[in-house]
Amino acid sequence: MSPLIEIRSYKLLPGTSAEFDRLVAEQSVPMLRPRNVDGVAYGPSAGGEDMYYLIRADSSLEALEASEDDVYGSGEWRQGPWEAILERIDTYSSIVLEVSEAPVQGLRR
Repeated sequence: MSPLIEIRSYKLLPGTSAEFDRLVAEQSVPMLRPRNVDGVAYGPSAGGEDMYYLIRADSSLEALEASEDDVYGSGEWRQGPWEAILERIDTYSSIVLEVSEAPVQGLRR
């Protein structure tokens, strides 16, 4: 079965990129690992100063959704970086693609 990747693209509020990156790197992404969420890559987008991306991978859409619910439904997230992260996002979009393992490895940060 080919893995799925979810690519999230964030348009951040002006002047919030550095703090958003710090929150993601220091608080959000570390919450993914213990829950077996494959955070493939994240960071500022080359597409603009206030743009950011997060790429996650999983074995199926159901597994991707379950892991998302586990992280974002947790008290650790709600009482941790949730509010600080959300208040820096203007808009975001998400796309899910079925890919082979090679692109997933190529995207790893």
